[in-house]
Amino acid sequence: MNIGQRLLKIYKRLLDYFGTQNWWPGETEEEIIIGAILTQNTNWRNVEKAISNLKNNGVLSIREIDKTDISTIAELIKPSGYFNQKAKKLKKLSSFLMEHYDGDMDKLKSVSTERLRSELLSINGIGAETADSILLYALERPVFVVDAYSFRLAIRHNLIWEDATYEELQELFTQNLPRDSSLYNEYHALIVQLGKSFCKRKNPICSSCPLNFDLH
Repeated sequence: MNIGQRLLKIYKRLLDYFGTQNWWPGETEEEIIIGAILTQNTNWRNVEKAISNLKNNGVLSIREIDKTDISTIAELIKPSGYFNQKAKKLKKLSSFLMEHYDGDMDKLKSVSTERLRSELLSINGIGAETADSILLYALERPVFVVDAYSFRLAIRHNLIWEDATYEELQELFTQNLPRDSSLYNEYHALIVQLGKSFCKRKNPICSSCPLNFDLH
């Protein structure tokens, strides 16, 4: 069984076990983009509280964040943690999107994935995982999002070496799976669910894990 077949086997087993995850929860592209910043170093329940605060105060858009002072944003997103840092990131991102795209999602969607990824990574505070989350979940680009859960799965199942980089693990998925944003979306969401439920950083529950079968 080659790598592609093993990855698809993992995907099918996770999908059969957990079912579809319906990621990313968000009513608009802008909400998803904002959520990609807020979700850094916290859980989704906290992000939902912060998004609710922004929504209730009419600040859940790129244009409104750009117009709102940073202290107000920091206060509204407090539930997400690291709120001062995240407020700065949101301001920098919104400033960039307003300057280059007038905060218009249609203009953003007209740009190539490669160019847009490069632009997002040039913004201070936006790393690869956040940029790729924006590309995949908000803009539906076929970009596989890599995170700690993905590394854990790949290393524990001998799919990649322990000191692999983000780009190397990303290539493992993109070069061995069909280039499909819907597939990448669901696969990443399922890996996160696996990591939370079974493939934990400490004391993983291997005996009853849905991937406790021969992947070779």
